[in-house]
Amino acid sequence: MARKTGKKACVITSKDAADYLRAQLQHKTIEMFVAIYLNRANKIIRHEVISTGGITGTVADPRIILRKAIECNASALILSHNHPSGNLKPSMADKELTQKIKQGALLIDIVLLDHIIVSHEGYFSFADEGLL
Repeated sequence: MARKTGKKACVITSKDAADYLRAQLQHKTIEMFVAIYLNRANKIIRHEVISTGGITGTVADPRIILRKAIECNASALILSHNHPSGNLKPSMADKELTQKIKQGALLIDIVLLDHIIVSHEGYFSFADEGLL
């Protein structure tokens, strides 16, 4: 679980983020895309549901994700979505979206720390697998 430091949860590792996200998403029967916005100390500023979809997919707009990051003065962000099927393998669309958001975030001095796929089977971290 994300560690509590003061009043805000702090994300130190991908496992911290995955535990936090799995508690909220792993049992959902529809796909949901969320973003966690963090300050410079990696404390969670905001957790935002970006989109909800169907059983096999959802659409996440990079402009909405990055606008919200600017609105809450985030220094970093973590993307996440669930796979109701249990499959943790990222799709090509997942990889392309991650790179698009990473590039856009860099232009406004925000760091994309990770993109985590969660399910009842566990989690997949783009950062841990060298995909960022």
